[in-house]
Amino acid sequence: MLVRLRPIVLAVSLGLLAGCAVGPDYRTPELALSPRFLDQQSIADRQVQSKADLQVWWTGFDDPVLTRFVSLALEQNLDIAQATARVAQSRASLRLATAALLPAGNVSTQGVKTYQSIETPLGQVLNATPDFDRSGSYYEADLGASWEIDVFGGLRRGRQAAFAEYQASEAGALATRLAVAAQTADVYVTIRGLQARIEIAREQAETRRRLLSTIKLQYEKGVAAELQVHQTEGSLAQVEAQIPVLQAGLDAAMNALDVLVGAQPGTYRGELNPAASIPIAPALTETGTPADMIRRRPDLIVAERRLAAANARIGVAISEYYPKFSLGALLGSATAISSGNLFASDANQAQGLLGLRWRLFDFGRVDAQIAAAHGQEAEALAAYRLAVLRATEEVENSFSALLKRETQVGILTQGETSLARARENALAAYKGGVVSLIEVLDAEGNLLQVRDAKAQAQTEAARSAIASFRALGGGWDADSKRYSALR
Repeated sequence: MLVRLRPIVLAVSLGLLAGCAVGPDYRTPELALSPRFLDQQSIADRQVQSKADLQVWWTGFDDPVLTRFVSLALEQNLDIAQATARVAQSRASLRLATAALLPAGNVSTQGVKTYQSIETPLGQVLNATPDFDRSGSYYEADLGASWEIDVFGGLRRGRQAAFAEYQASEAGALATRLAVAAQTADVYVTIRGLQARIEIAREQAETRRRLLSTIKLQYEKGVAAELQVHQTEGSLAQVEAQIPVLQAGLDAAMNALDVLVGAQPGTYRGELNPAASIPIAPALTETGTPADMIRRRPDLIVAERRLAAANARIGVAISEYYPKFSLGALLGSATAISSGNLFASDANQAQGLLGLRWRLFDFGRVDAQIAAAHGQEAEALAAYRLAVLRATEEVENSFSALLKRETQVGILTQGETSLARARENALAAYKGGVVSLIEVLDAEGNLLQVRDAKAQAQTEAARSAIASFRALGGGWDADSKRYSALR
């Protein structure tokens, strides 16, 4: 034990002289990242009319209704309200950790009235004293102060941890805002896509009805077989069965949008019911390098700040190896009411205290606490690295999905043009008596099927753009003075 105490005593002496904070100083980990995303150049080369500012990317869709709903969600969403409340809690914890570094003062007063029994041993002794008064009063007023001297920096490391957690809570609130904005835009685009598909499905059903009516007329005249009638009826039922499913999805999406803006389901349904076109994905502004993305994304700031907090807590644990020094003082006055005035000079009292607390024979528990702190830091480091990898994965996946969906839209647009011409040719041939109405309706049905696939592709392309903006950390001003400390 004496051999083990020597380096500790030496460290105590050096700490008293230097006043340093024990534990490792934090350094942001360096991560090897590629200089560019895989599809970054292709994203930059996209030919679209509008561009989106990364800070308010939802305005780049040129849809006033979309912009309004995102603004409502950022003002009224209850997830954001919860995140804001967590920031307030973390700010209070930071104030508490800061207060621990400062002297604490208190004022105490008391007044006591007593009546002494003469049946007790003490009462019998006092009763034998001349002029003994069984009743008595006592009054005291004191001003006290105490201060733990942070010689080895344990309290300072604790404040560093609290400050890092506060920054993490602020970044977490930002991450929630970004997620809510992206979810709102995503649900809105889904609503517009479902509305378009429902309209196309209704047109398809009407086309099948007309086809069924024609075939039934031919069957009655003996021109068409009964098999054709049943096949057309089945085809009509298949198309009509899709409409309730799409409507159920539309109802769920509208309800989800209401909840996102903090309203009862059904509140904004009337405003959304007039169908509108599917928003077109805007061009992305300069995405920067993967390292730029990491510095911008609030969820990665959260992971990095929690790593910094875990690092500081190692110093808090190590500080338990060393003694704690404290100063205390008391200044006041105390008197029995019968002996004089409470604030007379003879009633004054003062006290000074130099305290020492040292867990000298508790190093086993301290070792365990330090090991636990190191383990928590290792866990936080792994979480940060994993968050970086997943963030990069999200960007790569959203870029790829956006490009592939837009390619699909282009192919389907060409197919739509060809099938539209085919329908016109079939209609012209029908008018000339060359083909029957069945060929015309078949051509129209094929055209509507391609339009449905195109509507789905347009919806997914817009959703992929939204996912890209979210993956890049868009939706806040990363260079503002308020948040510059988070980066």
